[in-house]
Amino acid sequence: MDVFVYGTLTEPERVRELLDSFAFVGAATLVGLRVVEGRYPTLALPAADGGADATAVGDAGDTADSTDSGDSTDRVPTHRTAEVDAAVGGRLLRTDEVDALDAYEGVADDLYTRVAVPLLAPDGTQRGEAAVYVGDPDRLGAAATWPGTAPFPERVRAALAERRVTVRERPER
Repeated sequence: MDVFVYGTLTEPERVRELLDSFAFVGAATLVGLRVVEGRYPTLALPAADGGADATAVGDAGDTADSTDSGDSTDRVPTHRTAEVDAAVGGRLLRTDEVDALDAYEGVADDLYTRVAVPLLAPDGTQRGEAAVYVGDPDRLGAAATWPGTAPFPERVRAALAERRVTVRERPER
């Protein structure tokens, strides 16, 4: 399974602590959501689209290695890009150890929920789906909201069903 990661899971050392088998398969951008900071970073709708506070933390200067090599010459932006409120730079992590990631993210306790979004090749053609973890902003102390009154995972799924949120692979240089 391909998982879009941002934050600590872009760091190979951290992922090695969690997973026995994984590969970073390249840089990617999550389009249609933005990062907000709380106890841990989470994702939110764009502020203009019901995502509450317009303050997104992270800037185009924040980077993560796009390969497992740790080569600092191959850095990609993390969090949102400076030009677009609703884009998050990160990496694609490929692993079959989804249960370990779910446990790390607190999915069983609804701290984060895992959702699938379309995964696009650099040319825009859909090549499958990528998993994305979205944290509950209320529980994380993040300045964001998800519309509705249903339980958090249902609100996220409903909001994403109404919007075009995608993960786009970034072309290799």
